[in-house]
Amino acid sequence: MPDWIMIILRSLTLVAILFFMTKWLGAKQMSQLNVFEYISGIVLGGIVAIHTIDPNSNLIYGILAMVIWFLVPFTVEFLSLKSKSFRNFTEGKSTVFIQDGKIMEDNLKKEGYSTDDLLAKLRDNNVFLTSDVEFALLEPSGTLSVLPKKENRPLTAKDLGIKLAPEKEPQTVIMDGKVLLEPLANLNLNTNWLETELDKINVSIENVFLGQADTNGQLTVDLYDDKLAVPSPSELPLLLATMKKSQADLELFALATENENAKQMYEKNSKKMQQAIDMVSPYLS
Repeated sequence: MPDWIMIILRSLTLVAILFFMTKWLGAKQMSQLNVFEYISGIVLGGIVAIHTIDPNSNLIYGILAMVIWFLVPFTVEFLSLKSKSFRNFTEGKSTVFIQDGKIMEDNLKKEGYSTDDLLAKLRDNNVFLTSDVEFALLEPSGTLSVLPKKENRPLTAKDLGIKLAPEKEPQTVIMDGKVLLEPLANLNLNTNWLETELDKINVSIENVFLGQADTNGQLTVDLYDDKLAVPSPSELPLLLATMKKSQADLELFALATENENAKQMYEKNSKKMQQAIDMVSPYLS
């Protein structure tokens, strides 16, 4: 067999094996590497390269070496899940860089971080003044977790005492002009609903590059033709506006009538409508 065919076959075989090994190690292997995973990743790549370009090398030996270097991080990961002390040894522990607004210089030196390194890490977290930080922690993965001082944190609905409706993740119901049935079912919706919503904005499914729906049944789409304008979902704001108009009409009717019984009826229903508006506003705003 010619050497070039042998190299192609070896490459495909070893790449396939390396792919499945990486999949078995899990997503953590690709996102956060500890010492053993970092070393094994380099060695596995080297084994694949050597046994790919050298047709005289024994392929079985290469696969055996890959299996061994696969078992090392796999075993370390398994033991790390079982023992915190072993996990601290292999992955390391978090290091406090800023505590109570004060920089811990000794911890910076211990981790080999300069002041410039700390400032760069803070800028990665959109923080430009160390005085704005209450607490900062260097994670074993190398990322810096930052807790700003309370006065420097963004306001939330909870801070303002605003009650918001619970919200689940939106679902992609159209992709590349094709309907995705499972996400539709996750929202308890069907293709009839989807076709109705598309008819409202005069768009066909084939022209939709991406379509997403939220838990309130509002559909947003992105078209292949970027020059076409698509109206934003307006059903919920329109419903809230209609309810407010109805409540205002009831108040006007109460003021306009001279019949005492009718006035009391209008005022009573106006209050009920206002209560309903207060209840559903977090869901329709």
